Amino acid sequence: MRFAIIGNPESPHLEPLLARVERKAAELGISLVFEPSLATAGRRESAPLEEIGEDVALVLTLGGDGTLLRAARVAAPLGIPVLGCNLGRLGFLTLVPTDELEAAMSSVASGEYDVEERLTLRIEVRVNGSDAPESKSFHAINDAVIHKSGFARLISYRVLADDDVVGQYSADGIILATATGSTAYSLSAGGPIVSPTMEGIVATPISPHTLAVRPVVFPGDTRISVELLSGDHDLQLTVDGQRGCPLSVGDRVQVVRSRHPVRLVRLPDYSFFTVLRRKLHWGDVRAHPSPGSGGGAHG
Repeated sequence: MRFAIIGNPESPHLEPLLARVERKAAELGISLVFEPSLATAGRRESAPLEEIGEDVALVLTLGGDGTLLRAARVAAPLGIPVLGCNLGRLGFLTLVPTDELEAAMSSVASGEYDVEERLTLRIEVRVNGSDAPESKSFHAINDAVIHKSGFARLISYRVLADDDVVGQYSADGIILATATGSTAYSLSAGGPIVSPTMEGIVATPISPHTLAVRPVVFPGDTRISVELLSGDHDLQLTVDGQRGCPLSVGDRVQVVRSRHPVRLVRLPDYSFFTVLRRKLHWGDVRAHPSPGSGGGAHG
């Protein structure tokens, strides 16, 4: 069995964790390949993330959700499962805490895990609404966000589902999220939590100029188009919070289901709602005391 190790080299906790990974891998008979930034002084076998190869059984990420998203975009087309160990703050996708890393590696080595296939998105930017896609295309695990990169002025845009006009809105932007991304930026903007294995696309307007506009969940095979009608300058597409490109009025951003789902490893005792409770205190009245329950002062 062979693992690819992807990490955030900026983390001060990374090097001790890499040593632990190496010791446990030797114990389990697992070979390791590291991305080049982790192969210090050439003493570790390394390969660029894009060249990890189909002989890899698992991509193990050491960092936050951003590190996992970076690895998952490469692993998804290869069908390689991804497991994240959290060195960040919230770490909603990176399920494994550092003190449980060795146990997680043992579970994978012994086959005691499940793999969830989750829908991902392909995003194409069509300049001036042309039917011929321009050379800007992206893949998203979480979301694609259309927004202003400068002053917070309203954007006017029209949303279509396949060829059906959903509506024309004025807002600070719009988030097009997968079920996986429904607990990220979309949730902060008022979008719904969607069970991660559902094959849907969530369209969440950002601070719409009217109360009549609400998030919509579309079937996963819907082709969603956003036509930019106004917004002056500084329009931007941001994908998974990491990549993107400038946009202009007249451009059309088209979002469709990708042919390559991402495969995320799930271990025992790490269900979706367990993670919601642990990380977001979802449904936990102890984290949100009701009035009169002793959670505040009385005068």
